[in-house]
Amino acid sequence: MNLTAVHHVALIASDYACSKHFYTEILGLTVLAEAYRAERDSYKLDLLVPGGVQLELFSFPSPPTRPTRPEACGLRHLAFKVDELDTAIAHLVQHGVECEPVRVDEYTGKRFTFFADPDGLPLELYEA
Repeated sequence: MNLTAVHHVALIASDYACSKHFYTEILGLTVLAEAYRAERDSYKLDLLVPGGVQLELFSFPSPPTRPTRPEACGLRHLAFKVDELDTAIAHLVQHGVECEPVRVDEYTGKRFTFFADPDGLPLELYEA
């Protein structure tokens, strides 16, 4: 096996319209495709993250909530690389998104912060 890259990460939203707005209008991800699947009463939105990784945003009727934050089994958090952390934080705050205090990675010396998507999924900004 020869893995070459991460292709996509899939997320499930409790409020599709709210999450679509968050990921496209606030985070600025590009819509690649959007489909409604009537047999599942479900939307699927393919989003492009700069650098080539894709996010798949799904909606399903009454999905269960995340058990804990952030140490539930499975995906702990999703991290996005940014060039300028302070500018990115200011953008999020301007859109009503609360960010945790900036921390410094003890191994790399790089700065980072956490925030959450509309469903409480922990997201990270990591300064390049």
